[in-house]
Amino acid sequence: MSSVATSGLLYGANVRANGIRQHYLRFGGAGPAIIIVPGISTTAAQWAFIAERLCSRHDVFVLDVRGRGLSESGPHLDYSLDACASDLIGFAEALGMGPYTLLGHSMGGRIGIRAARWRPSSMDQLILVDPPVSGPGRRAYPIPVDPLLKLLQSAKRGEADVALRRPSAPRWPEQHIRTRAEWMHTCDERALIESHKGFHHDDIHLDLAHLSVPTALIVAGRGGVIRPEDEEEFRRLLPSIATRTLESAGHQMQIDDTEGFLSIVEELLARPRDRFDGRASTFGRQEVSEDVPTNR
Repeated sequence: MSSVATSGLLYGANVRANGIRQHYLRFGGAGPAIIIVPGISTTAAQWAFIAERLCSRHDVFVLDVRGRGLSESGPHLDYSLDACASDLIGFAEALGMGPYTLLGHSMGGRIGIRAARWRPSSMDQLILVDPPVSGPGRRAYPIPVDPLLKLLQSAKRGEADVALRRPSAPRWPEQHIRTRAEWMHTCDERALIESHKGFHHDDIHLDLAHLSVPTALIVAGRGGVIRPEDEEEFRRLLPSIATRTLESAGHQMQIDDTEGFLSIVEELLARPRDRFDGRASTFGRQEVSEDVPTNR
């Protein structure tokens, strides 16, 4: 049985958008639309378990970012933030979507910020999940690229399952170890390298002050990616931003504390958009312009 064969899954499909083949999974099929954009080395299949939980009330699309999963990859592609943001905008337009919620994890959050600045009318809400805050003149992203590249090479040899079970690897549930081992080999090596470089070359803070889309930030309490001073800068640049902290989780918070993560997401999805007032909350296990570059 496929690792993405869940009861809410309608289908997987490809669409040509922004000049490339983009692959996605669709769950539910009814209700307000959500597009989930994964992180630097994560595929749509690895977010299926979250989409399954959200699709009872939402029409959920999980995107394979270019160079990952079943979307187009190769030496001809541009793997910059601008290219990925153009892909997202083109994807929604190709499927004829009305305003949607963008749920972006890590790199996916940075893609969402850039896309929201370029095409605010396309989004109903932007939910940023622990996006890297590195950039020119800023501290480095705390997660190095070399371990990802080593895991990718293991995956290409068919040895990712072994690598993910070493004592130094995150202690994930079996379901997530198997899914990552199955899909890691689909990542394009240059996509990982260029995206990681982009974390340091692109400053998403320059976009934040221009956002008009209701925006929320979910911070991993144990992730080390976003610090209190970073949250303060987000609030200074975008005073309306709603912030939530999941104290129990690391950067892969959707795995580390799935129930806590979902409780935050569902609360944000239920909030009236005109009531995003910048309120900050902490959750633990016991608490629960539109000029768009194209054809990159």
